Amino acid sequence: MSHILHQRPLQNPSSHSSFSPLSSTIPKRPISISTPTTLLALLLLILFMGLLCPWLMPQNIMFSVSKSYSHSSSKWGHYTLDKALNFVAKNGTVIVCIVSQPYLPFLNNWLISVTREKRQDMVLVIAEDYVSLDKVNERWPGHAVLIPPVLDAENAHKFGSKGFFNFTARRPSHLLKILELGYNVMYNDVDMVWLADPLAKLEGNHDVYFTDDMTAIKPLNHSHDLPPPGKKGRPYICSCMIFLRPTDGAKLVLKKWLEELQLQPWSRAKKSNDQPAFNWALMKTAKEVDLYLLPQAAFPTGGLYFKNKTWVKETKGMHVIIHNNYIVGFEKKIKRFRDYGLWLVDDHAEESPLGRL
Repeated sequence: MSHILHQRPLQNPSSHSSFSPLSSTIPKRPISISTPTTLLALLLLILFMGLLCPWLMPQNIMFSVSKSYSHSSSKWGHYTLDKALNFVAKNGTVIVCIVSQPYLPFLNNWLISVTREKRQDMVLVIAEDYVSLDKVNERWPGHAVLIPPVLDAENAHKFGSKGFFNFTARRPSHLLKILELGYNVMYNDVDMVWLADPLAKLEGNHDVYFTDDMTAIKPLNHSHDLPPPGKKGRPYICSCMIFLRPTDGAKLVLKKWLEELQLQPWSRAKKSNDQPAFNWALMKTAKEVDLYLLPQAAFPTGGLYFKNKTWVKETKGMHVIIHNNYIVGFEKKIKRFRDYGLWLVDDHAEESPLGRL
């Protein structure tokens, strides 16, 4: 889905006290480290300690040192969520995505589509590693923030992995922090492309807006209530496109989402992600929260848009956000976007606030 290190300077005893011989009868001889034998011994000692230290040093200390080093090397390590929201929000609303380094090409592609709708100034990128934080802010100052702690981003992009679960499981926590600071927030995954302005499609004044992840075709005038449970006892709402207002109801959903994630942790047998927990949270709070299902024609799942050409023709001109899901793998997603003319970074990178990465 990658920290300031305080060290006490090492004291050199020879710089503060003179060498005391054991016996006045033993002649004083200077200690030299420049002899070949001494240099070889020091080199072997360094190599030995380098091999041994990973087993001697507790894992949490190693993680802390790594974090501190990256934090100290980042110019934006002290940039807080509060400051970032104050900088990007317009009329109390912010558009948020969450990325780690492997997702930067998708971020750029998504940003081009957002810029075409003139909403890029409202975007806040929550970076999950310092490389992404610095890369975005180098090109687009103030539009990226990192919320500690930092996770190992190496496996965060592999769907079904523990890294992917840990990456996506932070989503409700990040969104809850934004609501508690008093902002409306639209969340998008970055494997999406805007074809129109989604904020213009948010009718009413509901607590939480979301999209259905089912491929079954709904009537154009379908209900906006939470759909009934499916075979697994819960609905199939997508956690990748959400709009929330800073209401008690929306906060309740996010808190319940976090609770459900604790009840359904990742395991090798059950390689879960955050979406089932989101659906359980919606279902368990539906009577207390004002929920709103967005129109399918405007916000179709990828399993419908990319696989049902007849439906796409019938709903032409209604589509607002296209989600490139129901497919696994970066290269496969990029190829499908290219096939449908939605991989914009090839020819339109200059339209992104980040330019060509």
